[in-house]
Amino acid sequence: MKFGGTSVEDAKAMDRTAAIVGGRRKKNLETIVVVSAMAKVTDQLLAAAAAAGRGDKAGALAISSRLRHRHVDTACELLDEQRFAALQVQIHAEFDALDDLLRGIAAVGELTPRTGDLVVSFGERLSSRMVAAAFDQRGLNGTHVDARTCIITDSNYGKAAPQEAAIEAKLTELVLPLVIAGKTPVMGGFIGSNAEGITTTLGRGGSDYTAALVGGGLHAGAIEIWTDVNGIMTTDPRICPDALRVKTISFEEAAELAYFGAKVLHPATILPAVQKSIPVWVLNSRNAENEGTKITAVAPPCKSPFKSIAAKKKLTIIDIVASRMLMTHGYLKAVFDVFDKFKCAIDMVSTSEVSISLSVDSNEKLPEICEELSKIADVKMEGSKALICMVGEDIRGHNGIAGRVFSAVSHVNLRMISQGASEINMSFMIDEEDVEEAVRSLHKEFFASPDEAIFDVAARVPVESRA
Repeated sequence: MKFGGTSVEDAKAMDRTAAIVGGRRKKNLETIVVVSAMAKVTDQLLAAAAAAGRGDKAGALAISSRLRHRHVDTACELLDEQRFAALQVQIHAEFDALDDLLRGIAAVGELTPRTGDLVVSFGERLSSRMVAAAFDQRGLNGTHVDARTCIITDSNYGKAAPQEAAIEAKLTELVLPLVIAGKTPVMGGFIGSNAEGITTTLGRGGSDYTAALVGGGLHAGAIEIWTDVNGIMTTDPRICPDALRVKTISFEEAAELAYFGAKVLHPATILPAVQKSIPVWVLNSRNAENEGTKITAVAPPCKSPFKSIAAKKKLTIIDIVASRMLMTHGYLKAVFDVFDKFKCAIDMVSTSEVSISLSVDSNEKLPEICEELSKIADVKMEGSKALICMVGEDIRGHNGIAGRVFSAVSHVNLRMISQGASEINMSFMIDEEDVEEAVRSLHKEFFASPDEAIFDVAARVPVESRA
């Protein structure tokens, strides 16, 4: 069971989390819990690290002080006097260590990726200790496990790759005996360590990944991702108030949605689950009675061609024009080698006889990338673009889908279009300012009469009620 930042943001949220886990334990389900840092804590730790890196020691320590008070106040509200006294000592020790680290960064005037990982690790280290103490007080036999002893990674600081064989061995050695003994292990997500024991992180959103690695490593019966929404939706309900909960979806569909902008899941989350056919549930800690979304290897057939519409903003289109070289052997390799050199992921590619157009969301290295590309082609960039991704099983098996899609967005300028690369994904690029209008038009076209076996139609708010 993984609980995100909003599920452990304060004492009340941690109480709800304890109640949810207690419900699982009452069903005699052996449970391992992975928690994120308290809401917004990782952002504040990043800000503190950045301030220290600029030499702003006072600013960095001020952020740390505010975080210290927040954690102490939450623990005080959460725990009885005896447990609070014990945990308070640990909280102060962690923040003393953080303060020393920030002073060191400020003195050197440089923030390295390795040191940055150590700074942001404090969020999960603290939240997992607090939640474990809360579980113990509430009769759940909570016991803290430092995730860094189990989640073994490489040394790619900031976005470390897990070493799954080593992780499985450590989980079997350190966590499985606790489960067998009737304990509820609680560990922080997102953090790990390399073979030398140096702290690493899996990248933002990595707590989901930790949960999947733990579930996969111990061959769990299910992996539950607890967040603050009722599951995967047909689109962002902030754009479409009549968005529907998707009851069940395939691993492949969920992975496409996660990569192309859906915030419910980290893109890599489900890979360990796919490999071992472990179902993943996306559930709402603020509405624990809701059935959520079940992600399985094979989803049941759906009458609708699409399950969900995702939007990914802040993209840049790069047009690469080289009329004399496009068909030359090795030209495409030369182009993509440039992106590989700068470790820049590409979202979409479209080619013609004389040009290549592609989209990227990594803007930091774009000047350097374009400078390299200009050695072999003419290069143009267009920013403030967005990708609309429509996902569903067997799109190719539905006649006339493209016509319906483009009729629904006929009033929007389409910059790039892609379908053939995936049987379950139809995507196109538009201006950022057109995203909401395009998504609403597509949702109206494809989800006006939804398949009740796949979508939670009963929860849809009638139009007259919304008015």
